[in-house]
Amino acid sequence: SVSAGLDLAGRFLFAILTLMTLTADLVFVEEAIYIYRKIPSSKRSIIIWINAAAPVIATTSCIGMWIPRSTMFTDFTAGVFFAIVIHKFLMMMIKECGGQKLLLKRFENDHFKISTGPCCCCCLCLPRVRITRRTLFWLKLGTFQLAFLRPVLIFLSIVLWTNGNYTLYNLSPKGAAIWISCFTGVITIIGLWPVAIMFVHVRTVLTCKKIIPKFALYQFIVILNHLQATIINILAMQRVIPCTPPLSASARGAYVTQQLLIMEMFLITLFSRVVYRRRYDDLQPPKCVAEAAEDKK
Repeated sequence: SVSAGLDLAGRFLFAILTLMTLTADLVFVEEAIYIYRKIPSSKRSIIIWINAAAPVIATTSCIGMWIPRSTMFTDFTAGVFFAIVIHKFLMMMIKECGGQKLLLKRFENDHFKISTGPCCCCCLCLPRVRITRRTLFWLKLGTFQLAFLRPVLIFLSIVLWTNGNYTLYNLSPKGAAIWISCFTGVITIIGLWPVAIMFVHVRTVLTCKKIIPKFALYQFIVILNHLQATIINILAMQRVIPCTPPLSASARGAYVTQQLLIMEMFLITLFSRVVYRRRYDDLQPPKCVAEAAEDKK
């Protein structure tokens, strides 16, 4: 077992990280109960999904830390879950604007700025796109394709792995891992783009709903769960992270990633509780209140 090969300091570290994971899960359960009681049913499930991102990643990392052979499956589980969360975050911004109809009414003469990250932040010459039902459909399709295709690719990876044709750290052109990883990277970037486009446009309107700290937490999860893990894996493959028997360099890289993610997701869970836990009778933006008053008159 893993604990049998650990010294006293290692066991203490594993115990602390496991305690952090359990605490994050308990904080999420308490927050989910609060959301279920206080938030309207139209937004309830979306906000619970988004709040669950950090605890789920912490839990899968903890399982992968204790059971090294499960690392591939735990990483895949976290990847599928967060792909769905990306789509849910876009839907949350639309819901917070009052839904698609009110959003279209509010911004009927405005245009989306599409020269934003992660795809086109350097392409400042791109034209602005008018906000219509069709453009909203394309934005939602951009995040939905990630929520749909990533589980398909992960299922394909597991099938190839069981057949011996998929090795996570084999990045040769003849292997399946490099092609699946590249395609996953492309659809992930495409999936993140609509969220950035929508945030740039609605951040002023949704300031009173704390959309900026919410987006910051979402971005931290993206960076830590994807970019940080990729960098550590590359360092492990290049033997910058040395192997220390009985662990190979790749196994040590996986341990480092999992332990960092547990600590980071624990902190994000606590910050999310502060950001999302608020009074919901104060949510209506000033413009919405003014419009409602004019409608009554």
